[in-house]
Amino acid sequence: MTEEQRLNEIIERLSGHYDTGRATLDHETPWQLLFSTILSAQCTDARVNIVTKTLYRKYPDVKSFADADLDELMEDVKPCGFYRNKARNLKACAAALLEKYNGEVPSDIDELTKLPGVGRKTANVIRGNIYHIPSIVVDTHVKRISYRLGVTEETDPVKVEFDLMDKLPEEAWIMWNLALIEHGRKICMAKSPDCANCFLNDICPKKEPPKS
Repeated sequence: MTEEQRLNEIIERLSGHYDTGRATLDHETPWQLLFSTILSAQCTDARVNIVTKTLYRKYPDVKSFADADLDELMEDVKPCGFYRNKARNLKACAAALLEKYNGEVPSDIDELTKLPGVGRKTANVIRGNIYHIPSIVVDTHVKRISYRLGVTEETDPVKVEFDLMDKLPEEAWIMWNLALIEHGRKICMAKSPDCANCFLNDICPKKEPPKS
């Protein structure tokens, strides 16, 4: 099997195994997905979804976040961790959206990354899931599993992003993001990957040796 054939097989198996039709962060609007992604740093999507279920009722639009009392907002997002910085970023991001974009979330990656609390990872989540612009999102799962699968030897997230963009077909970029996040949660965990039960075991060059 050539490297191209192996990569195509990985893509086919991942896309057939996981439902990658929607981001796992609950949202009804682009700004909700943006804010939820900011909250998800160092926090599980499940916990963010619990918090935002109440949060987006209390603050139903971008202006209400911009006008929010910062100390109160900190308490509201406290369960997501790093709540001081996250609350400040949400409030500042909301103000920037109102001031520069009439409350709308931009699609351009350079414009997105100018927003408070928004890096390339968050920007690409928005581009892929809201605007359906093929984008690579390098979170901890995508970085780890792409390396384990031998698709990249890079470790810096930005270098991983551009390496994957070079190697993966564009139509597989969004699927790759969502499938590897699921794979990292269920099978290819950071400390104890379940290689014995992994459906990529036979074509993964960095699989764990069998336990004696």
